[in-house]
Parts: sequence; C-alpha cells; structure tokens
Amino acid sequence: MVLEIGSRDAAWNGTEIQLGFAPEFIDDQVFIHGLDLQKNLEPLLRGSPLEFGNRVIVIDPGHGGVNVGTHSVHDGRFEKEFTLDWALRLAPLLVANGWQVFLTRTSDVDIALSNRVAFAGAHHADLFISLHFNSALNPGQKPAGLETYCLTPAGMPSTLARGPDILSQVFPNNAFDAQNLQVAVCLHRAILRATGLEDRGVSRARFIGVLHRQYCPAVLIEGGYLSNPHEAKRIENPEFRQKLAEAVADALK
Repeated sequence: MVLEIGSRDAAWNGTEIQLGFAPEFIDDQVFIHGLDLQKNLEPLLRGSPLEFGNRVIVIDPGHGGVNVGTHSVHDGRFEKEFTLDWALRLAPLLVANGWQVFLTRTSDVDIALSNRVAFAGAHHADLFISLHFNSALNPGQKPAGLETYCLTPAGMPSTLARGPDILSQVFPNNAFDAQNLQVAVCLHRAILRATGLEDRGVSRARFIGVLHRQYCPAVLIEGGYLSNPHEAKRIENPEFRQKLAEAVADALK
C-alpha cells in the first residue's frame, strides 16, 4: 500500500484506490483514519477468497430504450448499445465458469433502476455487476481510463458525489462493504491487465441507484470514455468489448 500524506489517493499493489480520509503525520508518526483501516485496508490485507454461495450473478447492461446513456464522439452511437453487447459477450463466459447468469435486459429496453435492483433480489443474486461507459462532464476535457465503483461505507465521504453526500446514511448494501471492495479491486485489476486502459481507480459513491439497495456485493464498472476520441474508437471495436468480457469472466473463475 502506497500512501501520501495529505491526499486520499492511494495504491494497493499498483492499483489506484481512494481512501475516505487523507493520512496525517501526528507526532512524527503516520496516522490513518480508523474507517480507512476497517473498510479499505483490512479487506485488502485479508485477501480471503471470495465465496459466492450458489454462484448466481446478475449482469446489468446500463441504460436502454429511451435512456440512451452517453454517446460516442467518434460516430454518435449510444452507450446503451455497447453495454448490452458487453453483457451478451460476458454471459456465456460466466456460464462456462459455473455461474448461473441473469441479465437485467437482453434487448434495447428502458428499465427503471429500482426494477434492476428488484430483479437481482428476485433471483437471489450472490453478485451484481453493472456495466457502463464513461463521459466527461466538461466537453473541453478528454479524460480516459477505467473506473470501478462500489458503495461508500457509512461515516466515510464519497470519492464522487452528486448532490449532498450524507455520511451518516446506511444502505442495505453497506452490509457488504468488505466484499464490495474486494470484488471491485479484483475486477478492476483484471480489466487493466487485459486492456491496458489508464487506471482511474476504484472509487466510492452513494448516489448510484443500482448499488445501494442491493442485498449482495455490487459494483459498477465504467469501461472507458466514449467522450475521448481514442477510447471511443476502441470501445466501438467488438474485439475490445470481447477483451472486457473475458477479463471480467477470468477474474470471477
């Protein structure tokens, strides 16, 4: 673990993660916040094998129907198309690895976030993964790379917030704080190795509706930026989406 005094940025075995609080020097010693020790360092140090009960997984291709998501700056195609293709490539690979796989959508339809969560509950999911592609908030910026999100633990500030970030909030998915981080880091590292995407880190957020009401470990993957011309071309290439699918499947063997 590489830490920087006064910064929430850290790296675990070379993978970028975000701490809740910046480490400090106190009386010539390095101090890390107790929540970071409990919710970030201990789950990673423990390194225990992830077990998933009946190995039931719900894959959630982001967006769909009138909810198109972002669009590619390369040729205008919508995020919803690429997330569905990623999911359809991933599903048979997971089945071959012994998973029972359910997709929240298998066609171009709009499904409410609450219904995606309910779908996972109805199928008694052991793991939930939502697939997305990213876009810069500022049109003048050209960020690139892979981001992976899981729910922010109670008492800890989020890496990314949209609106008030209420630290005292506790959601059902907070029961899986440790597993969320372990899965997120595992998938994130596998995708980085397979694709060579820039590492934008494993981050925490509360506002992501498909995560906080889950009753199983849950993560959201942003597999590159459709607002970046170079990455948009890669994302539009079916071979790249196959790499994404194979990386996720290999990480969950």
